[in-house]
Amino acid sequence: MSALGKVVRSGVGRRRVQTLVIGLATMMAVAASVLGGSLIVVSGAPFDDAFAKQHGAHLSVQFDAGKVSAGQLSKSKDAEEVSSAAGPFRTATVTPRAGEAGPGWPMTVVGRPDPGRSVDEVTLLDGRWPTRSGEIVLSAGSSLLPTMGMEIAFSDLPGGPTLTVVGVARSVTQTADAWVVPSQLPALTAPGSGGYQMLYRFTDAGTTAQITAGGRAVTESLPPGSAVGEQSWLTVKKTAERDTALYVPFLIAFGVLGLVMSVLIVGNVVASAVGTGTRRIGVLKAVGFTPAQVVRAYVGQALIPAAVGTALGVLAGHLLAVPVLAETEEVYGASSLAIAPWVDLAVIAGVLCLVAATAWASAWRAGRLRTVDALAVGRTASAGRGRWAARLAGRLPLPQPVALGLARPFARPARALAMGTAILFGSVAVTFTVGMGASLGQVMEARAHDAADVVVPAPPPDFGPRGSGPEKQPRADPVAVAAAIEAAAGTGKHYSAAKVRATVSGLTGTVNVIAFTGDASWGGYTMVSGRWIDRPGEAVVPTPFLAATGTRIGDTATLNGLAEPVTVRIVGEVLDPRNDGLQVFTDASTLTAARPDLTEASHHIAVTSGTGVTGYADALNRDLAPLGVTARAGGLDAGSDMVVTLNALSAILTTMLVAVAALGVLNGVLLDTRERVREIGVHKALGMTPRQTVAMVLTSVVVTGLVAGALGVPLGVALHGWVLPAMGDSVGLRLPGSVIAVYHGAEVLPLALGGLLIATLGAFLPAGWAARTRTATALRTE
Repeated sequence: MSALGKVVRSGVGRRRVQTLVIGLATMMAVAASVLGGSLIVVSGAPFDDAFAKQHGAHLSVQFDAGKVSAGQLSKSKDAEEVSSAAGPFRTATVTPRAGEAGPGWPMTVVGRPDPGRSVDEVTLLDGRWPTRSGEIVLSAGSSLLPTMGMEIAFSDLPGGPTLTVVGVARSVTQTADAWVVPSQLPALTAPGSGGYQMLYRFTDAGTTAQITAGGRAVTESLPPGSAVGEQSWLTVKKTAERDTALYVPFLIAFGVLGLVMSVLIVGNVVASAVGTGTRRIGVLKAVGFTPAQVVRAYVGQALIPAAVGTALGVLAGHLLAVPVLAETEEVYGASSLAIAPWVDLAVIAGVLCLVAATAWASAWRAGRLRTVDALAVGRTASAGRGRWAARLAGRLPLPQPVALGLARPFARPARALAMGTAILFGSVAVTFTVGMGASLGQVMEARAHDAADVVVPAPPPDFGPRGSGPEKQPRADPVAVAAAIEAAAGTGKHYSAAKVRATVSGLTGTVNVIAFTGDASWGGYTMVSGRWIDRPGEAVVPTPFLAATGTRIGDTATLNGLAEPVTVRIVGEVLDPRNDGLQVFTDASTLTAARPDLTEASHHIAVTSGTGVTGYADALNRDLAPLGVTARAGGLDAGSDMVVTLNALSAILTTMLVAVAALGVLNGVLLDTRERVREIGVHKALGMTPRQTVAMVLTSVVVTGLVAGALGVPLGVALHGWVLPAMGDSVGLRLPGSVIAVYHGAEVLPLALGGLLIATLGAFLPAGWAARTRTATALRTE
């Protein structure tokens, strides 16, 4: 081994604490960077691959068959922006029934002679394409849970046609819920209804503006009002990327914190090693080491633990990615998602280059030192530095060891600043994580609407035969359930919620329509803007519904797929991420004509003051037993795998940051204690006890910890205020102020004291070492 290699190896082995600090700081930065970078890369990979393979439609447009003809639509293929097009295909919105009983949910059926090739090539996952009337292919995402050979009845249509499922398919841009041969469409189209679908690919379709321009180009020659709905591929892509996109702003925040902390800590460790090893540097130069070799020696001492930390960070990043990527695997028939090797290589190269550059900048001072000056320099700091702070602390009514500790940071201001910076980042991470947990709790409360004390859940929807004879159970009568609740002693406020499914022009699939009987404004629905419904014909909707339909508060939306179309006016925007935000909340009387049989209703109850919830639920269940439903205490389940994963990730990454910060303090205090070992010996010779020695060392970080904690809290709050809205935007949600403003006065003070706790944890081991050092040993130390 060369002389330079021996110096590097001995430096790494001798400075074990510094080695551990560099390794852990690097591991934290690499783990967060690998995880965040991988999610950015793979979030759109399944969709992009499937879209390219299936020649997905950039824009699918629904037209009213009563206002435009097939010939007119065929001419739109020649529009300037269009590169290729498919259609027109006849469409119908139907409500099937699977088996013998149970209402189905509305679905959009398209008549296509084949799966297509140039635009929206529908991929068959099972079975075959229909070849004659009486056959149907269901979308893989159909609410009917597609099964080969299943018969689907359309009893609401004239003649009650029944179709047999012969295949299961997937359209990458979700252009339909089912497909049949064109000759089947007349039997599925009610008189006076029906439409056409056109699928377009544009020469330029990478932005919303380009899609909008393409849409104008294909409709400008058509009759006004003939286009009743459209869907951009960018909207579908954003939905497909939603699961992983949610994590990206969160992980970017931790990645930046980790990288910045790594740079600061590596620079501080190397600078401290240079400062405390000045005589050693002089010896190295005296035996023939050049300035460049001295610099390389200190850079190597930083790169070795950084390389180990990088390897562990890559492993940790892969392990942390497992629960996140699992939610997006095989969504489009793709193989299991994995972290791209080039992401690992880019992160490894970037972090090691960053560490090397930081270490080189800090070690450059060592290379410039003259040999004679380096050999003449001792280890002790300038005697005059910080005297004013020592005199000021000595006048305070404090024990002498405490006063000595409080004045210590001013004797080594650069080292105190480095420790304070590490504590600052740890405090920022803790503050951010606490706020993240509180905000996610608020979102989950809004998701579950669990303000009710007691809930009577709705019976599950009916998809298949329910049987007959004595085993057949009747559906619960919601009117009877509501009457039993009203009559129960202790009932305060009460409302019921029934869910039906409908379609909206321009959107494939269905939306949930939640119809309330009674005042539901107290039920935990968090408003983003506008107001709650207060009369029939009004509705509130989540943000994704507004984005998908291109509507805003004050506009109207028409619900199809019911007994008759229902038009509602949107009066408010509500926070609700369920069903991808495709929901409509309205009053039950709004659907009286279109859906009078709202039997699948849940009931939500707030008990009167002084009423025990458990006792109330037990008493109510005795009245509900004959009706076949059961009440339970508490609101609906607010659990979410996403929330569990985010909380777990934030806890792990925060723990790593706090550990790095504490080790940064440990490194600084250890260096300071070793420098002061002779001074400590003098204090012990004059009567300082081990307990007083511990107090002196611990109080040396009190001022630094308090200042860093006080600064870290507002910075953590600011980081939370940036990351949470970005996370909401990534999933198409606007978050109200109540979700962002989760820091309260009672929580801020403990968070500010968190910096002091981190500092104390880091200084505890050096304080114990100083207390155990024998007086004679300390006095003999140079």
